[in-house]
Amino acid sequence: MTNYTLQASREWWSQRWLDLLDSYRFKKRLERARNYARQGNVLSIEFKGAKVLARVQGSEAEPYKVSLSLDPFSDEQWSYVIETMSHKVTFAAKLLAGEMPQNIEEVFTANGLSLFPFTLSDIHSKCSCPDKANPCKHIGAIYYQLGDRFSEDPFVLFQLRGRTKEQIISDLRNLRSAKVEAHTIETPEVQQLIPNNQYSVRIDAFWQYNEPLESSLVVIAPSSSETILDVLGAIPLAKEAENAVNLNSGDMVMNYLDVVYKDVSQKAFLAAMNVGGS
Repeated sequence: MTNYTLQASREWWSQRWLDLLDSYRFKKRLERARNYARQGNVLSIEFKGAKVLARVQGSEAEPYKVSLSLDPFSDEQWSYVIETMSHKVTFAAKLLAGEMPQNIEEVFTANGLSLFPFTLSDIHSKCSCPDKANPCKHIGAIYYQLGDRFSEDPFVLFQLRGRTKEQIISDLRNLRSAKVEAHTIETPEVQQLIPNNQYSVRIDAFWQYNEPLESSLVVIAPSSSETILDVLGAIPLAKEAENAVNLNSGDMVMNYLDVVYKDVSQKAFLAAMNVGGS
């Protein structure tokens, strides 16, 4: 497989990582490192916090020990990054799908950071082999192996900066939940309440269309017994407060909406058929 074919098959974020290594001027060393990575000389790679620890089989019987790390971001820096990410729904969606958003770097640069290292000197690496050059072919093999790992899981790159996939997803969910809760609290009182005045619906906020319809495009038919609520399923509402009634909040809201939808459906059909109209 040619280098061009390999590059075309890699994800862009993985290729960007490897482009940094390919800028290294000792091409023969890189070729040996690539062969080590492809021929199974990398025996193991594991994370210890934000640091990568690996074992690479060289010319000696005992495998060489390799460590590699980037400068991790502080908790405060990550909180700014996660806050910025929470405003971009597509970012979270793509990351959850195993894809790195094309403009992900904007989230970091907006907070004065860089997700990707600028030069090889930004990557801290060490090998137990006698070669004084850095990166040696054993370190280079880990660079290439990490490029493959990035393609499989973009969160590995974030882990090098100090945050695991679980931490990032959890922080994003908590932030978005907090925003939804704050929006709910700030919503003004509305016109019509369901039993016990626990939940409310703004009737005047429902979608309306006041323009005349082309009669040839309108087909009037009674609704089936199935409503949109049956299609969508239960609404995942937050847990009730400690002093809430025994009836589950989700069931209460669904029961109320079921009545509303059926009533609206019937009245809409009668209005469309001009029954009792002017």
